[in-house]
Amino acid sequence: MEKTVIIDGKEIRFKTNGATPLKYKLQFGKDFLSEILKLSVLKNIQDFENIDSSAMEKIDFEVLYNITWTFAKTADQTIPEPEKWLETFDQFPIIEVFGELQELLIANLQSKKK
Repeated sequence: MEKTVIIDGKEIRFKTNGATPLKYKLQFGKDFLSEILKLSVLKNIQDFENIDSSAMEKIDFEVLYNITWTFAKTADQTIPEPEKWLETFDQFPIIEVFGELQELLIANLQSKKK
């Protein structure tokens, strides 16, 4: 599954496929599914643009950035390492961006019914 999101005025492609969990583990040395479990706090958030501070304190932002980078790298093999890639943006509203990418995450975890 693929999606394009505008970040800092740039169209950024994101993609997920069967290799996404392996790519995540190779890059970050952590299990993709275990990391996703850290994001369970997000399931009750309805409005990512108006998230309250108590919810923000519970979010592991490193996981959000890592998943976002992995989806971008899957779509475009030419992007640099995570820190260098993030430095190419003046603004990177991770909560809004990740809100846009949730459907990719869900698609990677669910199977299609026949």
